[in-house]
Amino acid sequence: MANIEHLQMINKPAIEVYEALTTAKGLSEIWTRELTVHDNQVGAVNEFHFGSDDLTKMQVTELTSPNKVVWYCTESDPEWVGTTLSFDLTEKNGKTTLILRHSNWREVTDFYRFCNYNWGMFLYSLKSYCEDGIGMPYQTRKF
Repeated sequence: MANIEHLQMINKPAIEVYEALTTAKGLSEIWTRELTVHDNQVGAVNEFHFGSDDLTKMQVTELTSPNKVVWYCTESDPEWVGTTLSFDLTEKNGKTTLILRHSNWREVTDFYRFCNYNWGMFLYSLKSYCEDGIGMPYQTRKF
């Protein structure tokens, strides 16, 4: 099994970062504007659209405010299905350290490498949204 891990420092309290990761408002600014998010409900399945034929469904499996968010992929590209995405947040002096883990990939492929890059872009978008109020959702990115 392969895993993707990234660390991002965000100059905001953990609760603000947590809210960006758990609300439709936040996720629409940092990941994609085409979504259905059930705010703060363990067991809910959130839907994220990336163009007309690209749907990702993530089941919320853990919410521990303001320190942890965990999703399990139930529908997406076959390489994502069965993977887990977690966000661990630690606050110190009003600043948050976030560790993103995308775990349980079956193997390292070109799509894995592409996603690794894009999780870095996601974290840049999250940081920008939390610190400056402007994220970089899928619809505004230039790949």
